[in-house]
Amino acid sequence: MRWIRAAGRGLLVLAVIMTGYVASGAQADEVAGDGRGPLTLATAGDLTGYLGPLLQGWNRTHPGEKVTLVELPDSADETHAQMTTDLRGGDRGRFDVLNIDVNWTSEFAAAGWIRPLPRDRFPLKSFLPPVVDTATYEGRLYAVPYVTNAGLLLYRRDILAKEGVPPPRTWAELERDAKTIAPKYGLGGYAGQFLPYEGLTVNAAEAVYSAGGTILGDEGTRVTVDSAAAREGIGFLVRGVREGWIPKAALTYKEEESKQAFQDGRLLFLRNWPYAYAVASARGSRVAGKIGAVPIPGPDGPGTSVLGGSDLAVNSHTRHPDSAARLIAYLTSAPVQRQVLTRGALPPVRAALYEDPALVRRFPYLPTLRTAVLTAAPRPKSARYDQVSLVVQAVVHDALTGHETPAAAVRRLARELAAVSGR
Repeated sequence: MRWIRAAGRGLLVLAVIMTGYVASGAQADEVAGDGRGPLTLATAGDLTGYLGPLLQGWNRTHPGEKVTLVELPDSADETHAQMTTDLRGGDRGRFDVLNIDVNWTSEFAAAGWIRPLPRDRFPLKSFLPPVVDTATYEGRLYAVPYVTNAGLLLYRRDILAKEGVPPPRTWAELERDAKTIAPKYGLGGYAGQFLPYEGLTVNAAEAVYSAGGTILGDEGTRVTVDSAAAREGIGFLVRGVREGWIPKAALTYKEEESKQAFQDGRLLFLRNWPYAYAVASARGSRVAGKIGAVPIPGPDGPGTSVLGGSDLAVNSHTRHPDSAARLIAYLTSAPVQRQVLTRGALPPVRAALYEDPALVRRFPYLPTLRTAVLTAAPRPKSARYDQVSLVVQAVVHDALTGHETPAAAVRRLARELAAVSGR
């Protein structure tokens, strides 16, 4: 995902906050010993520029454990490829700490690339409950939630107000408004991220989940997608493209392209992550002050979002596991998590921040996002998630482009997912 480049102001304030964190005794357990030393943190491209200042705060107070930030491509697929190539090397590799997509935790843990972590070293009870599950595999903690995410429905508040209708809560309402209201204003009706990449897996999973279905069960050992609910969910998206209230251009959209279409005033409705709300509301946007956000719709009411975000994991071969664990504790501490939101526009994992009055005034979508996260579901857990996602992308894209009916696509999904998982 993409975010606007954050300004550099406020670094002095950040330094004071970080110094206060250290002085407060949060680092009182520091003792000399093995497992300490410099670290390398790998992450997808930091397009807001927020992470460097956070690590500067750590480096100033931990001169013997300085962190070097390695930014990989901002594409999730490319970042995954580079991380797995490095981790497959078998030796220490380049990276000590990895900022990984929440859906890679199972894959990396099953492969033995990341090490289990002690639960008592991290404030897991302070996190939003669903995010902790993304960091576990077979009942063990293999990573620590760092940022979370859930899809929201962005809408043109000004246009719906003119029409005297509330934002849609159901698929039928979304479809009706996209068909009847959007054309009156020269807009496309509805878009998500429908290019065949990870974003399409997310959109397809949300449609299936919202209809009451699932894709895999038992951490990837059972294929569950062949259901009436899956046919209904995929059918909803296929119908939108066929009937035109999902514009064909949406078949080429990733997060940024879809956000730009909405920000340029070309869409009535958009499914995207919360960053798109922040960017589209910023000064200079054509729709600033004209947008709202609600949970994504489902067949009979609010739907189910896919849980997004990232987890922090430790390379199994790092020479400095204690420093790595302490860096993760620092990055998930309350003051740093606040900066993750205010500087990076990224949803934090700390539950209390969603009820902070000052933050809610600045980020009015926080209560809606909290609800979406608490009711969200993870993408299918699997040790072969990369292959699972590729299958979903290919099959659903064929359905969206008219090459298969929703029923045929769901049957094919079941066959190909069974082959991928060996079941």
